[in-house]
Amino acid sequence: MDIEFSRRQIMAGLAALLSAPPVMAMQANSPASSVHRKPPRLKKGDTVGLIEPASASDEPFQIQLVEEAITAMGLIPKRAPHILDRYGYLAGRDKDRASDINAMFADKTVKAIFAVRGGWGSARLLPYLDWDIIRANPKLLTGFSDITALHMAIAAKAGFTTLHGPNAGSAWGKSSWDAFYPIAFDAATPTLVNPEGGEDRLTQRRWRTQTITAGKAKGRLLGGNLTVLSALAGSSYLPDFNGAILFLEDVDEAEYRIDRMLTQLGLAGILKNLAGAVFGQCTSCTGSSSGVYGGFTLNDVLRQHLGSLGIPVYTGAWFGHITDQFTLAQGVMTEIDANAGTLRMLEPAVT
Repeated sequence: MDIEFSRRQIMAGLAALLSAPPVMAMQANSPASSVHRKPPRLKKGDTVGLIEPASASDEPFQIQLVEEAITAMGLIPKRAPHILDRYGYLAGRDKDRASDINAMFADKTVKAIFAVRGGWGSARLLPYLDWDIIRANPKLLTGFSDITALHMAIAAKAGFTTLHGPNAGSAWGKSSWDAFYPIAFDAATPTLVNPEGGEDRLTQRRWRTQTITAGKAKGRLLGGNLTVLSALAGSSYLPDFNGAILFLEDVDEAEYRIDRMLTQLGLAGILKNLAGAVFGQCTSCTGSSSGVYGGFTLNDVLRQHLGSLGIPVYTGAWFGHITDQFTLAQGVMTEIDANAGTLRMLEPAVT
């Protein structure tokens, strides 16, 4: 979510454009329990597609750096035809960016797809995607932030697993790579535990989790960026969240905006039948009223909306707009322990 000013203006219009009776939209999609198809695992030497479905990279050299990172993973990068296009703040026109995605799913030599970056624009592509092609060719799609729109739409329309993890243009530090590799290459089922904070303190504060409602819960893991997900509410591009573990993160949003978006998810019926919820990092999510008498903190807002659901909930998980993060498998059966602050994969993400 890199273009904040434009995003908020456009999100408001998108919400109105996609608005429809929420129950009808949810009934049109498969329930969370049916999101179970799994794409093939990655192998060294595989060709992977690079796409820019949202905002544009600043210069071609950034794509070169991405290609070098993909090569360092033991993979072969393949650029989408329109990856260097520019259309305002977008990486090309909507139909061209969508055609890149369709082409990557149709290309039998491409084994997985990496989004170079987020920003804004993925939701604009959804009406132009060829869902018959995508359903027929399940592949790992990796990315986060604005890529949430693609993750949710694939869960709703195609029903196979994708990976909420670093974008191809992310830092890919050792911690991110160590979290991604076992899930994408080895079909591992790890328990995801926040790293140690490494601070020079008697009591660590960094990467601490907080329990909102104690307990354990199992369900299919679904979610992503709160701003993007809430903008899709009422459309046919969200899966059914009944029985799901919802995970959310965001960046540079004041408390009242988090409040507004969680209210929207509640009014759309998305929160009422969850099995559990995890809120990751909300980077720079502090407004002018933070700490002021009469204002709400972020934790206040999360407790009001998620703590009232009667399901296990914890916050502070290691994913979001941070340098390194977990890889989370969309649609995979997962158990959360809100007391310990862990997510445990109960099945592989890939075949």
